Amino acid sequence: MSHKHKPVIGIICDAFSRDGKADRLFHGVAEEYIRAIRDGTDCQPLLIPVLTNDVAEADTLCQTLDGILLTGSRTNVHPVYYGGEPSKADTLHDEKRDHTALALIQAALKFKLPVFGICRGFQEINVALGGTLHQNLTDLDGRLDHAKYLDYALHQQYQDSHEINLTSNGYFHHLLGKSRISINSLHYQGVDRLADSLSLEGSADDGTPEAFSLSDNSHFFIATQWHPEWYIDTDPVSQALFYAFNNAVHDYAASKLAQNRTNG
Repeated sequence: MSHKHKPVIGIICDAFSRDGKADRLFHGVAEEYIRAIRDGTDCQPLLIPVLTNDVAEADTLCQTLDGILLTGSRTNVHPVYYGGEPSKADTLHDEKRDHTALALIQAALKFKLPVFGICRGFQEINVALGGTLHQNLTDLDGRLDHAKYLDYALHQQYQDSHEINLTSNGYFHHLLGKSRISINSLHYQGVDRLADSLSLEGSADDGTPEAFSLSDNSHFFIATQWHPEWYIDTDPVSQALFYAFNNAVHDYAASKLAQNRTNG
């Protein structure tokens, strides 16, 4: 029996310890991200361990992939990568992931690989392209509580938290056919200065950036501060975003295959 070849989407992992034993690390990702690729695209998910800290290594990896999903995480991007103040003592970091993600983003840009960033991935992309972050939005006057459901039971955490405005005539506006949508919100860290090469696609009423795309539109390269993976089976916005990602990945895979045949 023959099986149709599916394009491969790499999903970045986190490095974490279990039972407080920091001398042994595990690499993994929440199942919702894997399921979103399985059910929201016609692609094959492949987990990326966070062992790469070199752009040359990331180049090699990217040549085996057709797309990259940068996931959310409870950890924050380390402030050393964007010139931020030292973190508060209880802040969770994952520098192995920082190294891998930042190298992968640079390599993905080089190869014009389709990229979808979510939550931490949203923040990683901004940092990789030269932007900065607020470490804790609750420290800023006039901001919404972007983490108000973070400590709720899991089935309650991803309920809609607030609405955002989509940039008029932007990619998200055209894709979703709406100017305002409701989103979930599970983050303390947020974008401060958006990288020059990114275009704002949506923001909360308090001005917090919530979505962006690559300004030059050279290829599919988007990110959301919220979590569209959670309701992939029921939410039209989530489905539209992953469907667009799927199309971009399939187009990339087809183009790469055609180029290989030409070169061969």
